[in-house]
Amino acid sequence: MQDRIKYWKGIEELENTPEFAKHAHNEFPEFLPVGEGSGQEQSGSGKTHRRDFLKLLGFSVAAASLASCEAPVRKAIPYLNKPVDVEPGIANWYATTYYLNGDYNSILVKTREARPIKIEPNPSSALTPIGTSPRAQAAVLNVYDNNRLRTPLIKGKEAKWEQVDKEVASRLGSVSGKVAFVSSTVISPSTKQLINEFGARFGNFEHVVYDANSSSALLAANNGVVPGYDFSKANIIVSINADFLGTWLAPIIFAKQYIKNRKVSAEKKNMSRHYQFETIMSLTGANADIRVPIKPSEEHAVVSALYNAVTGGGSATVAGIDAKALANAVKDLKANAGKALVVSGSNDPSVQAMVAAINNTLGATGTTIDPATPYFVKQGNDAQMIRLINEMNNGSVGAVFFYNANPAYDHPLADKVASGLKKVGFKVSFAERVDETAALADIVAPDSNFLESWNDFEPRKGYLSLAQPVLSPIFTTRQAQDSLLTWSGNATNYYDYIRNNWRKVITGDFNKAWEKAVHDGVLQNGSSLLTTTNTFAPATIAASRTKPAAGAIEAVVYEKVAIGSGAEANNPWLQEMADPISKATWGNYVAMPRKMAEDMQLAQGDVVKVTMANNQAIELPVLVQPGQAQGTVAIAMGYGRNLDSMPVAKGVGANALPIATVANNSISYTGSVKIEKTGATSEIAQMQTHHTIMDRLVVQENTLANYIKNPKEVTEYIRIATHEGPAKPSTISLWDDYEYKNHHWGMVIDLNSCIGCGACTISCQAENNIPVVGKAEVLMRREMHWMRIDRYYSAVEHEAKDYATMEDPAENPSVIFQPMLCQHCNHAPCETVCPVAATMHSSEGINQMAYNRCVGTRYCANNCPYKVRRFNWFAYSNNDKFDYTMNNDLAKFVLNPDVTVRGRGVMEKCSFCVQRVQLGKLEAKRENRRPKDGEIVTACAQSCPTEAIVFGDMLDKESRISKILASEKGERAFHVLEELNVQPNVTYLTKIRNLA
Repeated sequence: MQDRIKYWKGIEELENTPEFAKHAHNEFPEFLPVGEGSGQEQSGSGKTHRRDFLKLLGFSVAAASLASCEAPVRKAIPYLNKPVDVEPGIANWYATTYYLNGDYNSILVKTREARPIKIEPNPSSALTPIGTSPRAQAAVLNVYDNNRLRTPLIKGKEAKWEQVDKEVASRLGSVSGKVAFVSSTVISPSTKQLINEFGARFGNFEHVVYDANSSSALLAANNGVVPGYDFSKANIIVSINADFLGTWLAPIIFAKQYIKNRKVSAEKKNMSRHYQFETIMSLTGANADIRVPIKPSEEHAVVSALYNAVTGGGSATVAGIDAKALANAVKDLKANAGKALVVSGSNDPSVQAMVAAINNTLGATGTTIDPATPYFVKQGNDAQMIRLINEMNNGSVGAVFFYNANPAYDHPLADKVASGLKKVGFKVSFAERVDETAALADIVAPDSNFLESWNDFEPRKGYLSLAQPVLSPIFTTRQAQDSLLTWSGNATNYYDYIRNNWRKVITGDFNKAWEKAVHDGVLQNGSSLLTTTNTFAPATIAASRTKPAAGAIEAVVYEKVAIGSGAEANNPWLQEMADPISKATWGNYVAMPRKMAEDMQLAQGDVVKVTMANNQAIELPVLVQPGQAQGTVAIAMGYGRNLDSMPVAKGVGANALPIATVANNSISYTGSVKIEKTGATSEIAQMQTHHTIMDRLVVQENTLANYIKNPKEVTEYIRIATHEGPAKPSTISLWDDYEYKNHHWGMVIDLNSCIGCGACTISCQAENNIPVVGKAEVLMRREMHWMRIDRYYSAVEHEAKDYATMEDPAENPSVIFQPMLCQHCNHAPCETVCPVAATMHSSEGINQMAYNRCVGTRYCANNCPYKVRRFNWFAYSNNDKFDYTMNNDLAKFVLNPDVTVRGRGVMEKCSFCVQRVQLGKLEAKRENRRPKDGEIVTACAQSCPTEAIVFGDMLDKESRISKILASEKGERAFHVLEELNVQPNVTYLTKIRNLA
């Protein structure tokens, strides 16, 4: 008997629990109602400015015309003074930049009638020319958040800007003691310069930088900067608790680099090898070739073993850690000197000092690490912030300003921050809403949204980018930088301030070069504007600081890909995005390994009380997580908000940051906890896990060694027995095949390139007006996403006589991601069962939905083997029970007018972004030509940071998709459930692992 790979979507399918078996045969639950709980003008021009168009039009009328789905709106609003660059029905695009907590994306913003509605990658950027992060995709919704402050506040009461300016001038004129400016990492050269100029008027001023998820130890070990990592030049990557594809430092930049050496083809049969030592099952760990679970307390020992073996030539051994994996990692690192890279997400200075020494010994400097181009995405100094908190508590701080910083919530010493602020004489926050820190401030001077603002950025030395406003401020807000200029007595506006600053790096005709930089969104001539000061005490190699008591449960606080540190927790798109690993939405949980849950007699959904070292306690449900290190639990940060200004996030999850420990002026995001069963249960809303693959061949994977040896045997193809011998299913059919004469649209998805980040799902949601349904409906298995990322765990089933000695498949499974959407089958099973022909096939291979015909029988969904069709159980628009993006006039501005808002009782699903296909064809027709390959791209493909998704015309022999299919035919190309002979127009490429 040969070894075979067993795939499962979750523990419930692996164990085939009664509840799972019940739901597996009951795809559509019976109907249950939703519970109750659940006119400015350009000066002197007389013409309307494009960015002021929203104000002129008026929110309520515009929203009604955009979002009405019950009946057509028969009123038209004529232009009186039409903005010169706004044409009804024609999109405008503006280059700008999204940056928050290390997540940097150079982007293009699509506007319709002056409304920003979609974010795409900026191809002019050298750092992020392809793809975006999920948070960047969802950021367009933030500008329409009804809960942003509409005016500034003085002592919690609405005020005018004139009053604020007068109050600030008065208070700063008499301030005594230290003046502190607290911010998260600032990568804007002009903002940083302005902060320093603002502080120069005070005798005792300090700009304090901290990050909600600190990288202070990494900076201390590398002269105050993030090393210029380049994963594309590494043959061997060893990562220790660094989720560099998900949340660590600059994941979109790193993903582009990483995947360059992970793609394989008929012409390129080599790839990098990736080792991951980690506690939680992270997105990066899920993509690794060799993954080894370790406890937080073992991290120092693992790095120390690598350090001793690489720098001293000894052997790497750590008690309880996979000896073979460690030995192979050392062997590969040494064999690939100059082409190896070691990274760590630890905030232990000693660990980071050893990692720096390992890279230096391996000759990484100048190859996989470019010392001339460090990253600036993290600058927070733990010691500096801790010192300021102590100074506030001893009364030596006279005034403090908070910019993109909320330490009363997201700092481990939040309680001391709150108590210290009571002793500070004057407190100002630039928060967009009344957050936990702003609620303690004397003045809240609300910053404008980034889509309403000018700014500049330098995420990596020599890579400059710009942000420009795509609409005027919706509310009476003011950009924080303009406030600082006003309070400094500088009459210059921030736009002119940036221009003046950029004169340092632009030579020749400045105006022409500036206009090009604004148009392109970037300036990449090698010039640098950002200056950093090394304020960190040098990191040195020392003994481990993590020594938990024997048998103690070690807890880890980590970031989720969608929610991050919680700054954007009020975004419903991000709350409903399935976590790439757990597939959970709407909240955090206590992730623990299966064996630990069994030993503690806990089942998934059981609520436990987690008591921390400081005796604070939170209660959360248990999620059984395959691959989690034994003896550990993990809880995501960014939850536990209880603010009226964040109604979407209010009451969702619990704040886990108090688990983090502060010692020796540094933060460790681990700690010992006590876990007690409460007896209560709370079901976790998970996507994907309610379907079963019934042991069918859905995903495929193989090894690089087999691929090199015989590429035609790495993919298993289904053959049907006939009287003439085995035959392809597609050769045996009762159907008449379609003849495509003009275009035949299709998609190729490379499972080797898909990292599972989920950016495509948010991009699809924004493009196609997909509603948010909330936790209760997700629990009812009624999520509306047209596209999902299926995550499969897998383990090799070995032949064994003694089953008691077999390895638990959930101990450390492999993971494979598979984007799943409508397959646009040529022999679509949905089309044959629709009694009203609401679903039909186009002449170009697209499975279409005529919403007006659909009567909601749901036969098509029952007959779809891929389970990708979505049914509108409710009217999600204008419905108080779904108060997310389609129930208030302002949020409706994000809706794409090219895609209808579907009503109740309608079936919907992926359309291959047919609106984009039609637009591309019309543009080509107007120029009397055929569409060029690459002109028409679906939203999911455009947002993918690794180009895992390729869309195109399969009748165009020169198209990229045709070349891929021709190259991979008989090797890695396969169709999911090919044996059904539904003939999908979506082709997958087998995943290849580079095992040691």
